[in-house]
This record gives sequence, structure tokens and C-alpha cells, in this order.
Amino acid sequence: MKTLSSYRGRQAELLQMIEDLQSILTPEQLKVRPNAKTAYELLCDLGEKVKEHLAEEDKGLYPSLLIHEDPKVKSIAWGFISGEKPLRKTFDDYHKKWLKHCEFNFSDDFVEETREVFDMLQYRIERENQVLFPKLVEIGMFQEISA
Repeated sequence: MKTLSSYRGRQAELLQMIEDLQSILTPEQLKVRPNAKTAYELLCDLGEKVKEHLAEEDKGLYPSLLIHEDPKVKSIAWGFISGEKPLRKTFDDYHKKWLKHCEFNFSDDFVEETREVFDMLQYRIERENQVLFPKLVEIGMFQEISA
């Protein structure tokens, strides 16, 4: 069984990857082929980590929340489940459009769309921390552990 700290650790890893990528997602940096290749690889890694994060939540969190007696808990779970669909679709579309062919030709449109994907992901993590995880602690599914 996963712990709250393991979910938060995965979130921290995703946020760190985004921060690292943001520093090299500038037109000047992406003109340097090794930087473009690194950005491509990091973006692919980020996509895999996001899929793993969502899959882990699907498997480890939502089933027990969907059968919880508190309708608010069920509603929160359904809200996060339904919120995954656009995030997954955005990542899939983004990968097909920008990363599938390894061209490393990262235009202004690419950078803009990448930042939009980052914003979606950061918003999702923020909502998990503000809504989902506190509710999990409240219902006793996890204990809040101070570091």
C-alpha cells in the first residue's frame, strides 16, 4: 500500500522535472542541439512519470474512495478521475504532435504548448494537495506525517 509521502514524493519529482525543463525551454537553449535532445528526453520521461502517477492513483486511491460511505469522498474521487481524461488526452496529443518524430525542431508554438501542459500538470498537483490528500487524511486513509 502506498503512503501519502510516496504520493507527495512522486509529485515533488514531477514538479522538479518541470522546473528543470523550464530552464532549458527557451529559444536560445533549444537552438543548441544537445539541449534540444535533452529537452526531448526529459519531456518523454515526464510523460511516462505522469502516466505512472495517474495509474498509481487509479489503482491505489480511487477504488476505495469510490465505495466510501461519505458522498463527498465519492464526489472528490469522481472529480479527480474525470479530470484525468483531459490531462491524459493532452499529453497524448502533445506527444504525437511534438515528440513522436524526434525532430528537435522546437518552435515558439512548441514552447507555448509545453508551458500549457506544465500548467495543467502543476494545477493537478496543486488540487491533489489542497483537496484530495487532506480528505484522505481526514477519512483516515493516510496519516499526515510531519517531516
